[in-house]
Amino acid sequence: MEIILAITYRKLTEEDLDAFISMRIVQLREEGATEDIDLVPALRDYYHRHLSDGTFVSWLALDGDKIIGTSGMSFVEKPPYFGCPSGKLGLLSSMFTDPDYRRKGIAIELLGRVIKEARDYGCGAVQITASDMGTKLYSAYGFVFNGNFMQYNL
Repeated sequence: MEIILAITYRKLTEEDLDAFISMRIVQLREEGATEDIDLVPALRDYYHRHLSDGTFVSWLALDGDKIIGTSGMSFVEKPPYFGCPSGKLGLLSSMFTDPDYRRKGIAIELLGRVIKEARDYGCGAVQITASDMGTKLYSAYGFVFNGNFMQYNL
C-alpha cells in the first residue's frame, strides 16, 4: 500500500525562523561545514532583516505542521552585464529536504516556487553554489555550470 503524502507549501514567516534556522544548520552540517562559531544569531539577524525588506524569500514544504523542506532566495543587484541586463540576481540557498521525505518531488516544487519569486522580482538570473547532491536537481531544472557556480537564466 502506497502512502500518499499531503504536503502543503507556504511562504516563510518570522514565526517559522527558529525551525528554519535549525534546518539550515542541519543542511550546513550535512554539506560538511566546519562549525567553529555559533551561527544562529547571525542567521536570525540576516533572515529577520531581509524578510522585512523583501530581499529574502523562502517557501516551505510541510507535512501537517512539521516543516520538511526549505528553500531560499536572496535578491541582490550588481551593475548590469550582458548576461543579466537588469543587474538583479537571485542567490539560491537553503534548499533542504528532510531525509525521510527525499525523492518525492518536494525539492523541485520548492525550487520552482523560489524561481518564480526571482522572476517576479525582476531578476535576470539565479545562481547557486551547489552541493554534490543538489547538482542533479539543478541541472535537471535547467541550471548550467558557469565557472564556480551554476546559473539558471530567467
